[in-house]
Amino acid sequence: MYSISVVLSVKNEEQYIERVLRSVSWADEIIVVDNESTDKTPNIAKSFGAKVYHKKNDPMLNKNKNLGFEQATKDWILNLDGDEEVTNELQYEIRGVLKKDSSTVDGYWIPRKNIIFGKWIRHGLWWPDKQLRLFRRGKGRFPCNHIHEHLVVDGKTAELSSPILHHNYDSISQFLRKMDVLYTENEVLHLRQTGKQIVWYDAIRMPINDFIKIYFAQQGYKDGMHGLVLAMLQAFYTFVVFAKIWERGEFPSQDVVLSDISRELKKARKDFNYWLIHEQMQEAKSIFHRLLLRIRLILTRYL
Repeated sequence: MYSISVVLSVKNEEQYIERVLRSVSWADEIIVVDNESTDKTPNIAKSFGAKVYHKKNDPMLNKNKNLGFEQATKDWILNLDGDEEVTNELQYEIRGVLKKDSSTVDGYWIPRKNIIFGKWIRHGLWWPDKQLRLFRRGKGRFPCNHIHEHLVVDGKTAELSSPILHHNYDSISQFLRKMDVLYTENEVLHLRQTGKQIVWYDAIRMPINDFIKIYFAQQGYKDGMHGLVLAMLQAFYTFVVFAKIWERGEFPSQDVVLSDISRELKKARKDFNYWLIHEQMQEAKSIFHRLLLRIRLILTRYL
């Protein structure tokens, strides 16, 4: 018979933590690592029978998640964040696969359903957004190299189909606040540690490439205005990473002349045109229209 520990690492989550704890009340054990909360988060966790451990807050959030894993005592660990929720469908699927307890599988990837600005985002970075969250105790850890890294499991992994609900950004202000204080700071540190070289034209290329990838290649446009806003915000996120590296003097100073800017913008326009026509071609309903777009797509490589 299997047993399961749920592990959360949280800070000031009194607004949301009751929701996630209620969704995992069926678990055999709940471990909550509290990262110096100043609100009622620890008390709420204790009211649900959770074992609460107090740790110093670390900007590398995954370190304290690993500490939580070390406190777990059950056969399997389900790792969650404070703004997530386990659906009934996922609970039943987890129970089903663990009841079979295949000795050949040590971890499971779970899709994550991101609710951003009040809407389920079905494209771009945000779906299916698979996360490695369920694993045998002693088999999984975060490497602690990057804040958005995946957990690493020592062994074979499989996939579940039912999603975790992720109540992601509620507002633009929340997105910008987390981007500035937490995520871009970690991104800058990661780039510094990996020795990646940044040059002036990355101020243009990085955000444009991110926008094109999310909005066109990953079909963020299918999420309507939400998709456009999120692609723009993600492009801005990437620009802020560049700007913080520049601000700290971490790449060679170089004069930028208008001819250089013109060349970069021409390249960007070409890339935009290519992906715009590419997606129009995918959505074209008539063979004739699709053929015309195909010709235009080929011509963009030479114009």
